[in-house]
Amino acid sequence: MEKFTSYEKLSKKKQKELNSKKRAGWGKKSPVTKVKPSKKIYSRKKTRNRDDDDFGGAFFITLQRHIFRQNRNIIVKRKDCNY
Repeated sequence: MEKFTSYEKLSKKKQKELNSKKRAGWGKKSPVTKVKPSKKIYSRKKTRNRDDDDFGGAFFITLQRHIFRQNRNIIVKRKDCNY
C-alpha cells in the first residue's frame, strides 16, 4: 500500500498525471462557442409565411400528377384492347 503524500510535495510529473486523470473529456458537448443568428439579418432560407396559400401548392401539384398518371394508364390500356 502506498503512503499518502500531499499534492504540493509530489513531483511535477506526478502532479501532471493526477491532473490529467481528473480532467474529463467534452463528451457530447462541443467546445465551440455557439452564436445565435441575428433576427435582423435577411435570410433566404427562412420559410415564407403566406396567408393566401394554406397548402403551399405542393399538394395540388402532386394531385395533378397523380390524376395525369391515372388518365395516361387508362388511355394506354384502351389502345391495347381490340374494340
